[in-house]
This record gives sequence, C-alpha cells and structure tokens, in this order.
Amino acid sequence: MPLSARIALGMLFLTAGLSGCDIFNNQPPPSTPATQPTSNSGSYTTLEQSVHEQINQYRKSQNLPPLTLNAEISKEAKAHSQAMANGTVAFSHDGFEGRVKEIGTSINYRSAAENVAYNQGYSDPATQAVQGWIKSPGHLKNIQGDFNLTGIGVVQNAKGEYYLTQIFIKRG
Repeated sequence: MPLSARIALGMLFLTAGLSGCDIFNNQPPPSTPATQPTSNSGSYTTLEQSVHEQINQYRKSQNLPPLTLNAEISKEAKAHSQAMANGTVAFSHDGFEGRVKEIGTSINYRSAAENVAYNQGYSDPATQAVQGWIKSPGHLKNIQGDFNLTGIGVVQNAKGEYYLTQIFIKRG
C-alpha cells in the first residue's frame, strides 16, 4: 500500500462481565439529573456526521437500533483525536478510562467501547475508516454492540493525516 494511502485501526471495548477488562459503573447522585442525548448537527463536522450516518446505516442493515449522537461524548472523542493528531498521545486508546470517567460525570452508563482510526491520502477518510472498522471483527463487535449513544471526533493535522475516534455508550 503506498504511503499516500495508509490506514490504521484500533479498538477497545470495556463492559461489565467482559473477562480481563476494567468494569465501568457510574451511578450519579440521586439529585443529579441524567443528561438527555443530543444531536446538535450544527456542532459536528461533515466527516463526523458522515461516520455517524454510515454507522447507523450499517446498524439498520443488521436490524439494530440507531445510535444517538451526543455532544458530551463527541467532545471527549474529538479531544482524543486532536491529541493523536498533534502527537500529544500515540495513535492508541491511551486515556480511554479517563474519557469514559469524564463522560460518566454527565451520563449514567453501563458500558463503553471505542474505535479509533488513522488514515491519509483518501478522498473520503470517513468512509475509509468505517469500511475498515466493519471489516475488522473487534471493531465490528463495537459497532454491533448493545449501545445507544455515540460520540465522534475527526481531526486532520497539518500533514493531512486524519484521526478518528468513535466512543460507544450504553446508557445506564
């Protein structure tokens, strides 16, 4: 594969009962209202919207319910993509536990998962990432998982590299 057309994928899945993974349980105090899912399309880039639409199209084809795009989750996904794009963290899931804990301050959740992708040189980096995730058993498990919320962050750096993060959340 030429250097101008590179793709890399990563996935992480954390849920109660999954052997060898951390268990994330977050119960907000009784006085804390649960944040409602949002889909404020004005705050998302075209690429983020494209990832969301493609993932939901795939889920629909599998008779799975759509994921609701959530601004709080997307904020964490975007921050991770930005950190990878600027080299603050390696292309990885480093800090995933912290991202989920931050999401847990406003969303009561039962489980969480994350897919990341990196690519460069494609005319449609969002589709390239989604297609790669669907072809990968681990990523596909996250896409098909029992989740109802998602957040997506896509960042392009000065070198033309795209970093994509999608976080999946099952509301508690």
